[in-house]
Amino acid sequence: MKFPYSILFVSAALAACQPQTSQPTPPTPAPSAPSSASSASAAAPAIASASVQAASETKPAAAFGAELSQYKAYVQDEVAQLVQKTQQFTAAIKAGKLNEAQALYPQARAHYERIEPIAELFEDLDSAIDAREDDFKAGAKDPAFTGFHRLEYALWVDKNTQGMETIADRLNADVEKLKNEINNLDFPVSSVVGGAAELVEEIASGKISGEEDRYSHTDLSDFQANMDGVQKIVDLFRVQIEAQDEKMLPSVETKIKQINDILAKYKTDSGFQTYDKLSEADRKALQAPVHALAEDLAKWRGLLGLD
Repeated sequence: MKFPYSILFVSAALAACQPQTSQPTPPTPAPSAPSSASSASAAAPAIASASVQAASETKPAAAFGAELSQYKAYVQDEVAQLVQKTQQFTAAIKAGKLNEAQALYPQARAHYERIEPIAELFEDLDSAIDAREDDFKAGAKDPAFTGFHRLEYALWVDKNTQGMETIADRLNADVEKLKNEINNLDFPVSSVVGGAAELVEEIASGKISGEEDRYSHTDLSDFQANMDGVQKIVDLFRVQIEAQDEKMLPSVETKIKQINDILAKYKTDSGFQTYDKLSEADRKALQAPVHALAEDLAKWRGLLGLD
């Protein structure tokens, strides 16, 4: 049998290093365990894979930094106006100016409704500011019922502002607290993008019934403010969405325009027609594009790699 030249060469070299005395043939050594270097080498792909996964998980915050910074500035501006308008609204209540307070109610609420996509980030304050009577055992007269809708009940059902001073002061304190909290709050991109979709779905499946502003019927003002807030998010993430699905943005913008065009039909010199004046057919005509928009926006988290 012929041996490869390399084997012969190694054998000769080993022989030259051995003492010139006869030695018993050593037993064949057992296979050695992999060296630490080999183990590290074998583990490298797993480590690299974990690193890639970690980078993927942390990428969104960095990738959307500019958009989130601009959105936070937008929210801060809206909350600053909310504080100012709420002070005017509650001052009218405490002064017993019923008509003035009624006029200021939707104006103040609009600033809150524009930031509703991220309401889940301040759930406790949202409950204090924007809860409905359904959340309380004793309904509208429950002592724990506070915020805009408790004052709405006094203005349109009781038609009396007496005894509302404490509720008014509490609302002022809560929106001021919200302003301070927003300044120190982180805005996860998944909450911003996902919140827009959830809000539009809430309009389609709940608010469209008129359940939110059930005493004042100022729902259309809320809807318009909600759409303003959603539009801001759409505008900020426009480039990112276009890069993932060039057909998505035109579809979303078409539906937003349909909704805004419908809302525009009900505008008045002082705001909007009251929602109780809309027929069931009118409400369904508004609900259709709202529901379609919610379906589109529900895909954005996946398109942006946030799921």
